[in-house]
Amino acid sequence: MCVLAGAGTGKTRAITHRIAYGVRSGVLQPSSVLAVTFTNRAAGEMRGRLRQLGAGGVQARTFHSAALRQLQYFWPKAVGGDLPRLAERKVQIVAEAAARCRIRLDRTELRDVTGEIEWAKVTQTVPEDYPAAAAKAGRDMPRDPAETSRVYAAYEDLKRDRGVIDFEDVLLLTVGVLQDRHDIAETVRRQYQHFVVDEYQDVSPLQQRLLELWLGDRDSLCVVGDASQTIYSFTGATPDHLLNFRTRHPHATVVKLVRDYRSTPQVVHLANGLLSQARGRAAEHRLELVSQREAGPEPVYGEYADEPAEAEGTARRVRDLIDSGVPASEIAILYRINAQSEVYEQALADAGVPYQLRGAERFFERPEVREAGLLLRGAARAGGGDTQLAGADDVPSQVRAVLGTRGWTAEPPTGSGAVRDRWESLAALVRLAEDFVRARPDASLADLVAELDERASAQHAPTVEGVTLASLHAAKGLEWDAVFLVGLAEGMMPITYAKTDEQIEEERRLLYVGVTRARRHLSLSWALSRTPGGRPSRRPTRFLNGLRPGSAAVRPGPGSPGGTAGIERGPARRRQRGSARCRVCGRTLTDAGEIKLMRCEDCPCELDEALYERLRDWRAGEAGRLGQPAFCIFTDKTLLAIAEAVPGTEAELARISGVGGRKLDSFGADVLALCAGTYLTSEDASQDASEESREK
Repeated sequence: MCVLAGAGTGKTRAITHRIAYGVRSGVLQPSSVLAVTFTNRAAGEMRGRLRQLGAGGVQARTFHSAALRQLQYFWPKAVGGDLPRLAERKVQIVAEAAARCRIRLDRTELRDVTGEIEWAKVTQTVPEDYPAAAAKAGRDMPRDPAETSRVYAAYEDLKRDRGVIDFEDVLLLTVGVLQDRHDIAETVRRQYQHFVVDEYQDVSPLQQRLLELWLGDRDSLCVVGDASQTIYSFTGATPDHLLNFRTRHPHATVVKLVRDYRSTPQVVHLANGLLSQARGRAAEHRLELVSQREAGPEPVYGEYADEPAEAEGTARRVRDLIDSGVPASEIAILYRINAQSEVYEQALADAGVPYQLRGAERFFERPEVREAGLLLRGAARAGGGDTQLAGADDVPSQVRAVLGTRGWTAEPPTGSGAVRDRWESLAALVRLAEDFVRARPDASLADLVAELDERASAQHAPTVEGVTLASLHAAKGLEWDAVFLVGLAEGMMPITYAKTDEQIEEERRLLYVGVTRARRHLSLSWALSRTPGGRPSRRPTRFLNGLRPGSAAVRPGPGSPGGTAGIERGPARRRQRGSARCRVCGRTLTDAGEIKLMRCEDCPCELDEALYERLRDWRAGEAGRLGQPAFCIFTDKTLLAIAEAVPGTEAELARISGVGGRKLDSFGADVLALCAGTYLTSEDASQDASEESREK
């Protein structure tokens, strides 16, 4: 059976009910069913639903998880000994392989070459065949293909020398074992006789080969997918297996799910409109969705003068939605690449809106943070016997002493990049130690280490109540009441390196995935220039031509909304504003943080450090009182700007970026009192009161 299921049509419900019906009616034995999908989250959701439906014995796993279990079980019999351990840091091994080949790779090239090696392995391409295979596939190769081939070969040698395997090897080795050992293949086939594959459009050639070996000559297979949601071709995924299913299985039943239970007719109308302009084989099999929900608001289109203005406008609309009753956790801001997140993080923080990053590296998983944790744990265990703690009387001093051996300094390094990122991570640990001791003055270094362990483990807890920031790729499979699709300008959507017709069409599908994440509220926006005062040379994405108001006549289908939405324009002041320039050296500023400070990061400043510390202490207290993260009060950059400017009036304070009208009303009096040195803490006030009482 092949189930073609459009976005929001309830495919997970359909296939879990199908499996449960087979189990409850006695047609299927639970232990004989293997359901496979692509993420642990999706597999976990499927297992939970099956348990609720009385089919708890069914195995629901990712391809890699299922293959790894089989490999661990059969390896001693097929090869002998223990299965090689999984490599923890693939990128590190690739870096060493490049060094062995005397090839220098910067941080971006290292990530991209690692991606090319992963693609080669899932498409079953050996190192010597990589140049020809990559050229044939139209890969956007980050380095000379011959160099990548050499790094790939050296990477495989290094893994062999160290007795480790990577994620892709799990599938390759399982395929190898099942192909070479027919007795083991038959054992697996006796165990699993019925297969269900979710997100079948994302299957790679290697995963398809594994599925065929699991299946053997049987036909008890149900696949579910949507060619219009194929957005991972760069990893080797292809919709060909889905589209060719009837060719390989002529007697298969094909079922189409087109009733959309997720999104309003207005959202569905736009999604259908996007695909109506699509080209290529996947487009020939597109599904016309039919919304089953009541009508909602029209999609909102926003045009802004520059990216900071777009971020500020988005943050204002998010704030309005939250004020109207939409939970922050039901709102998402989706962008094309992760690098776009920074300006939105800043804008949300300035608007006092909590947020969470999806798909970003977790703080406690960063290598420098893990290393720092080990060092601090060792120092806490050694206590007074650790020579590097000599002269360090309190916990923050001890932390500074330990981290000083790994690159932390009181002053940040100039510029940006990996060195600055590492320093920022270590500096965050120093600040955490200071805040921890401020709250617990009698705490020891061992207490701080225990606190770090608790914080690290808490990362696996449910997500916080905050707006989700995510790339479009990371948003696949998720949904929210309100979705903001930002940065929809040519060069970003489609991305500038999408050159071929196939690549352009995948970008269109990526936007389609973004649109169909929204249940009710949908906003689409773009900026005419990157920086304030820049030339407004950008154009909205071509994918909205004929769909957004004013681009062309919108032709509604029968029973579809008429497309009456208008384009919101950003504040006119943005268009009139000149370039932001450093108040010290006069250089044009482009970085959002530098624009906030009105100076280059490495230019000298007149910072009132005592005031900055008072502001930080006050912010920590306010955050605790209000039950909000500290950045929702003011970001570190805003506090720095205040401590440099030392405003004396409300007008001067209001001119500082990050101090809007709402924050001026809530915190303005306190901040001005702090700047003037007249602010009284609760302890000061009680002390004054007691002294006054004694005098009386």
